[in-house]
Amino acid sequence: MQPITTALNIPEMGQRARTATYSLAGVSAGQKNTVLLTIAEMLDANTPAILEANQRDIAQAQANGVDPIWIRDRLALEPRMRGIIADVRQVATLPDPVGLEFAHNTLPNGLLVKKRRVPLGVIGVIYESRPNVTIDIASLALKTGNAVIMRGGSDVLNTNLALVETLQAALSQEGLPADSIQYSASTYRQYVMEMLKLHQYIDMIIPRGGNSLHNFCRENSTIPVIIGGMGICHLYAAPSLRQDDALPLIHNAKTQRPAVCNALDTLLVHESIAATFLPQVVDHLGRDGVSFKADPKAYALLEGDTRVQPAGADDFDTEWMALTLGLKVVADMDEAITHIRQHSTQHSDGILTEDAAEAEAFLNAVDSAAVYWNASTRFTDGSALGLGAEVAVSTQKMHARGPMALEELTTYKWVVVGDYTSRA
Repeated sequence: MQPITTALNIPEMGQRARTATYSLAGVSAGQKNTVLLTIAEMLDANTPAILEANQRDIAQAQANGVDPIWIRDRLALEPRMRGIIADVRQVATLPDPVGLEFAHNTLPNGLLVKKRRVPLGVIGVIYESRPNVTIDIASLALKTGNAVIMRGGSDVLNTNLALVETLQAALSQEGLPADSIQYSASTYRQYVMEMLKLHQYIDMIIPRGGNSLHNFCRENSTIPVIIGGMGICHLYAAPSLRQDDALPLIHNAKTQRPAVCNALDTLLVHESIAATFLPQVVDHLGRDGVSFKADPKAYALLEGDTRVQPAGADDFDTEWMALTLGLKVVADMDEAITHIRQHSTQHSDGILTEDAAEAEAFLNAVDSAAVYWNASTRFTDGSALGLGAEVAVSTQKMHARGPMALEELTTYKWVVVGDYTSRA
């Protein structure tokens, strides 16, 4: 078997993906779960070869001078292989949404009207770095009966080819079409443009990457595009927060994986606690290499600390993807909310407070895909929220919002049942 399409013919890939969906439509939940467990077993068995391919990508990134934090958070698979395999097995245990019927209604004329969940069809995913995304996409697509065409970044090409070869081998072993999972192995942008115009075969485009990728897809696609993954994330530290408990939470939100979309970018601190709390934040996070960009009020309280610099004009509109944190002192929660509305990408924003009424007012006022009360923004993730995995985090309002997992990869059709019923 030749598992990876390298002689690219994007329309042909689309046609084969569409044909694969017809086979997937007849696959039971049990069969899909069996395939997922086979994928997990093969990933486990092929881990040495996959990590060897990943190491080649890492070596190239190091030679190109890529930031070590970026390599750790975006390229390296070794620390995550066990978790990736566990997530595939977890997806196999989750309820299959396909075929679920809801919104039942019996009309006066006797018609039974209901909705039934069905796969979206063919999904095109264009993403940068993070080869674990390849497995997340494949496992969720298979579970929901969707075919997928993936196009990853050049920086993890070797890794993705090894992963997709394993995925397609598992499909073939279980008697499902290998074309259910296809990978565009070229890094030339012309093939991305072809994907974006393939509306006769692809039903949805999901970009995962930087702002330029999202804008390129949105501006050039003739297919619906799910926008998301760009995170300028905030936490507001209110006067009643428990400071000793808040410090490790903020540390987690900023430093656990600083180069991901749900990492904290800006901390907003109420002026009544700023003089005592901000120095603690700088000390607690600064010991682990975090530097800070402070607005004038925050800088006045921290001036002299070499880890703190005045914030520039665009710093509060920056997704840092690094060990950098913006600091701003606000007069009250209203000012914090105003700042979030002006600078947030509507990804993940939260409040730290012991005041339940204040928390509820914040959660209602902040219109982000995920809003938090006394929890790290790092939880905006399919696996962390009990969804098994995700294909993206949507920050738009149509169809899906937040982590896109199984249910978000389905649509529905109307099912109408009569007794030879004619319309009057």
